[in-house]
Amino acid sequence: MIMHEQSRRLSQPLRWGRREKTVVGVLVACVVLAVAGLAAFALSSGSPARKDCISVTFASTLGGGLRHACGAEARSICVSPVAYRTYGPQLADACRGAGFPIVRK
Repeated sequence: MIMHEQSRRLSQPLRWGRREKTVVGVLVACVVLAVAGLAAFALSSGSPARKDCISVTFASTLGGGLRHACGAEARSICVSPVAYRTYGPQLADACRGAGFPIVRK
């Protein structure tokens, strides 16, 4: 079957009517609003970082472990010799960064 006017249709660019332009404009506006909303949420959410917290990543039986503590709990972990043997030198670095004393026994 011969396709009449096929080469002419392929050589001409597509023509965007009013409906197509409106749909694309609405989609672009939705994307811009969504990105602006996500940016506002990302900038306003979350709590400020505390200076008396420690976070230690250490080797565990099932891979890497994470120990996070703040305040009095962090201070008691930093002065515990058992904790130093468990978490290793990463604990000393975290305690120094939080300003807590370190006990290595």
